[in-house]
Amino acid sequence: MNKPLSTLAQTRISCTVNGEPATCTAMADTPLLLVLRNDLHLNGPKYGCGLGECGACTVIVDGKAARACVLPIGAMANRTITTLEGLGDREHLHPVQQAFVEAQAAQCGYCLNGMIMTTKALLDRNPDPSEEQIRRALSANLCRCGTHLEILAAVRLAARLYRESLSHE
Repeated sequence: MNKPLSTLAQTRISCTVNGEPATCTAMADTPLLLVLRNDLHLNGPKYGCGLGECGACTVIVDGKAARACVLPIGAMANRTITTLEGLGDREHLHPVQQAFVEAQAAQCGYCLNGMIMTTKALLDRNPDPSEEQIRRALSANLCRCGTHLEILAAVRLAARLYRESLSHE
């Protein structure tokens, strides 16, 4: 039986988003994606399918790629969330962002958030992935425009740039 909206309790959630403390008040089952976009005004994660199937809403939660459209905000208390906006800025792109620009891996751009965030999570785990590991990591991210070859080239370039950036730290 559905409860009337007036009886649904709102919860106060504190977490870290893009390195900054964030607090929101929402119903615990509100999708993280809605809080990120509507309350925190972060437009990197996109609403695609709403079912966690396409990858457009991918964010990184505690170091792992996750689908923000199916994650309830109530499960994000004290978690660390990174969105596309948390990777770099226009003057200092993250190596993954730089690789996607250099490889011209965008057509419409809708899937890019998911492709970039999934690539970042992959490279954080494995800075030198094989072609098979790259394809497996991206297999659940959909690109409707057909720029798959450019995306794969971008990920290979990102791996090289990422390793180079790690060697300079």
